[in-house]
Amino acid sequence: MKILVTGATGKLGTKVVETLLKSVPASQLAVSVRNPEKAEGLQARGVEVRHGDFDRPETLDSAFAGIDRLLIISADGDNETRIRQHTNAVAAAQRAQVGFIAYTSAVNASESKLFLALVHRVTEEAIIKTGIPYSFLRNNWYLENEIGNIKGVLAGAPWVTSAGKGKAGWAFQQDYAEAAAAVLAGDGHENTIYELSGKLMTQVELVSVIGTVLGKEVPVQQVDDAKYAEIMKGAGVPDFVIPILVGIQQGIREGTLEIESNDLEKLLGRPVTPISEALTQIVNGISHAI
Repeated sequence: MKILVTGATGKLGTKVVETLLKSVPASQLAVSVRNPEKAEGLQARGVEVRHGDFDRPETLDSAFAGIDRLLIISADGDNETRIRQHTNAVAAAQRAQVGFIAYTSAVNASESKLFLALVHRVTEEAIIKTGIPYSFLRNNWYLENEIGNIKGVLAGAPWVTSAGKGKAGWAFQQDYAEAAAAVLAGDGHENTIYELSGKLMTQVELVSVIGTVLGKEVPVQQVDDAKYAEIMKGAGVPDFVIPILVGIQQGIREGTLEIESNDLEKLLGRPVTPISEALTQIVNGISHAI
């Protein structure tokens, strides 16, 4: 059996590969990356490194050749770019007659009103149309998405949000990676959809845990979307990113991430890492990097 992970030098991809290497021989593992030189460390450990660029479909034909189980990690970029890249990857998987496709999707992708969900809805539909057995890993929200906010809090700023009382299912990226590895290396995951999420919390509840971890009171500044955009601009966030951040806040406020599920702990075979423990690791990582 040969497993391939795309985007294997990215933050999530790196964690998935490291997790797989604990249970799968390196000789059964391949990675597809845009810059193979970035994966030299994996090659040295016996992982096959293949060149694959979602914008150059011809590279994907050789990258996916002879692969039994494929993990497509969703790409970065605007919706149009991501849809094009994902469509290329799915078409290449079909041409290569891959045996199984796992895909990192988004919460409730087929129904969600969150603007980010469109990419995932289109990709899921493309995968289903291939007839290849699949598993959709609908990741809720990475706790690591909040590192910028946590850095602000450490510098003495309040936690700013326009998400109101909307809840998200924050979880440690390592947990999402381990769930993906379990699906790739395990049996019985054909044609499954997993809603992967930590415990649902509001911004205020999350900030309360952050305050406990930091040992200080963290003020929460609830604002409207326009004020949120203004504050982000003042904080130096690039103009093109601001509408994305505002859209996320709006989506959370409107409940698009409020999907109750214990699929994550089922795949992990253990409880999800407690938010306080994960936050402690993140804060320690930030402190060491300063």
